[in-house]
Amino acid sequence: MHFYLPYAKSRFHGITSGTGPQLLICLHGFGESAAHFTPLAEGLGDRFTMVALDMPLHGETVWQEERPFEKKDLAAVVEMVLQQQQQERFSLLGYSMGGRLALCLVETMANKIDHLVMLAADGLRNNPWHMFVTQTSVGNRIFKYNTDNPRLFFTLLELWRKLGLLNQSVYKFALHRMNQQAKREQVYSIWTLMRRMMPDKKKCKQLLGAHHISTLLIFGKYDRVIPPVLGTRFMDGSFPCKMLVLDKGHQLISKELAPVIKTNLS
Repeated sequence: MHFYLPYAKSRFHGITSGTGPQLLICLHGFGESAAHFTPLAEGLGDRFTMVALDMPLHGETVWQEERPFEKKDLAAVVEMVLQQQQQERFSLLGYSMGGRLALCLVETMANKIDHLVMLAADGLRNNPWHMFVTQTSVGNRIFKYNTDNPRLFFTLLELWRKLGLLNQSVYKFALHRMNQQAKREQVYSIWTLMRRMMPDKKKCKQLLGAHHISTLLIFGKYDRVIPPVLGTRFMDGSFPCKMLVLDKGHQLISKELAPVIKTNLS
């Protein structure tokens, strides 16, 4: 079921599925939408009512605030979902970019979270290029220039690959994301709008431990963009956490994933 939530001058779109007693809020990856979680509904829908949200500049959500999207905005939208669903607590599932946003919610709403599921989650390390172009004004200007004049970027990309500074998977990923003007503009717009959504990993781990939030990290064995080693570093024993590595790449969401999640959530 599709729904819309008015927020300030903006409007958030979401999809509800499943009829389970617990609430599971799902946050999608870069360039995707709430519909990306549809394959999980059949297998998780008896335990959870799933609410997947479109983030700003994705799907049918309309962001008109003329400022960056912030942690307080995401928390406010989730509070609206809790009211809509008449729930006081929720579990959280984040895929790729959605993993970074999920950690931002841990910072602001840990006292209401039961389970955290992170699928190939961004936010477990700080990508130096991403930090430079989103957190510094000089980097952002270079990023904007590159969006319209990409020749230097492609020259550097090729050089880094030849020098062994980039593996083939990351090279292909960057090429795929930046090989057209519209794609480059999308990356620039989303990264810039989401620049305040940077979780404090140390604080997150403290909160996950303090509130006993059972955490499930799932990675793809062949994912070179967000490799499983990031999960190994993150789970340091300070909070309840389990990690799985599946025989996949970065794309983890499928019908078969639902029973894996259900079985491994304590």
